[in-house]
Amino acid sequence: MAYRWKNDLTRADVTPKAAYLNRRQIMAGAMGLGVAGATGGVAQAQAELEPNSFEDITSYNNFYEFGTGKEDPARNAGALVTEPWSIKVDGMVDNPGDYTLADLLDGLTAEERIYRFRCVEAWSMVVPWNGVELADVLAKVGVQSQAKYVAFETTVQPDVMIGVQRRVIPFPYVEGLRLDEAMHPLTLLATGIYGEPMPNQNGAPIRLVVPWKYGFKSIKSIVRITLTDEEPPASWNIINPREYGFYSNVNPNVDHPRWSQATERQIGGGLFASRKDTLMFNGYEAEVASLYEGMDLNEFY
Repeated sequence: MAYRWKNDLTRADVTPKAAYLNRRQIMAGAMGLGVAGATGGVAQAQAELEPNSFEDITSYNNFYEFGTGKEDPARNAGALVTEPWSIKVDGMVDNPGDYTLADLLDGLTAEERIYRFRCVEAWSMVVPWNGVELADVLAKVGVQSQAKYVAFETTVQPDVMIGVQRRVIPFPYVEGLRLDEAMHPLTLLATGIYGEPMPNQNGAPIRLVVPWKYGFKSIKSIVRITLTDEEPPASWNIINPREYGFYSNVNPNVDHPRWSQATERQIGGGLFASRKDTLMFNGYEAEVASLYEGMDLNEFY
């Protein structure tokens, strides 16, 4: 392993459990007020973080397989079958196969990572994830030299997923990363929140977390990981490429076509709390900017 990432946030910075659950009321107010650019430093951002809660993290969520409403996943995901769980690993790997979750994580120790989380809808929070670096899992399966991308696929359980039944978007939900993004030590396969197993509505039993990208890149309930030499499809990029690019890095200087990304509302700060500046790469610029050297950051969303 090349190096480990050192966490710069503490439990004092975490969105309280309750704050994550009450986002429905907060976002309703935010929509009424409108979405408001300079970026600040990481140290300043940490100082301004308000604590969030477990209830907030688990009660207001985007998981279209369980409905389009923010509260739908918490209400509808209880029937998601998470045991047994199998993940197919295929493509350009030395050890392809159908792995149980236990086998895939065998020998790896989960650690806590407290990360900023920025939604494309211009709200944010701080979440204490538990999981393992994706790079460590990829090392176990053996990435072949010709691989350039990692593709992911979410489970489809039509009997319990009302969003799948209603075909609200094309399923299965798919996502992808460039290989160097996937191998970066910030990139996490998360299996829990607050030291507890991952709640169904948040992507049980295992999901991706890429903290410098908008939240929809962090695909939930993964059942397939594929190594490939071609850029893989990504659901929102397929549905609306004008609004959602493949990279989707947090960038306050590139607005969504329908709202500004210059500022964000941190969940837990109250309905009338002042907005904060959105940081380039969600505050992880020092760690990840080198991945995009030579690319025009205003050319992809």
